[in-house]
Amino acid sequence: MQHTWEQIRPEVRPLLTVTVMLLLITAVMYPLAVFGVGQLVFHRQANGSIITVDGRPVGSSLIGQEFTQPQYFHPRPSAANYDASASSGSNLGPTSALLINGVHDAADPGRDIDGIRDRVAAFRNENGLAADVKVPADAVTASASGLDPDISPATARLEVARVARARGASAEAIRALVDHYTEGAFVGFIGQPRVNVLKLNLALDQHFPVEK
Repeated sequence: MQHTWEQIRPEVRPLLTVTVMLLLITAVMYPLAVFGVGQLVFHRQANGSIITVDGRPVGSSLIGQEFTQPQYFHPRPSAANYDASASSGSNLGPTSALLINGVHDAADPGRDIDGIRDRVAAFRNENGLAADVKVPADAVTASASGLDPDISPATARLEVARVARARGASAEAIRALVDHYTEGAFVGFIGQPRVNVLKLNLALDQHFPVEK
């Protein structure tokens, strides 16, 4: 039995109306509302939390970047090689032999995958630490994103002596700067105290510049 448009229109019209309304709400109104709230309430975060120096962007306070020179505090290791477009963790668990010992990468003979033991040894060596000094976990493990911008205050304090020597400053002065840039847990109990590496390193260049 065939139905004419006039017969089915009363049933189709509300379906089309609801579909169009949902499309407008979910694809137009909601995204615009989120964008508007983000720009009004969280303007800095919504625009990438970019830090500028002399009008030039130098990085984001939310994305870790690599620092290898001795006069700078070093970030957490990165499974993504500090590439924001390839954010990823190593996905290795605490029982993984690869995570603990590292291994030679057969797919790339020129590259070795460093394990925790190698990273601990390297951290102690570059910071002049004794063999019995405990190294914080964040100093030798990559974060879930591979782009963690922060290190723990404990890690930062172990790097103070190296940075002070490289900048010709006193360890007390560098330690005071670390304390100044140490952020507490969010609202007092969420997360752990942390130090933003980029902000701290920019402050170092401002207060204790290195002659070039």
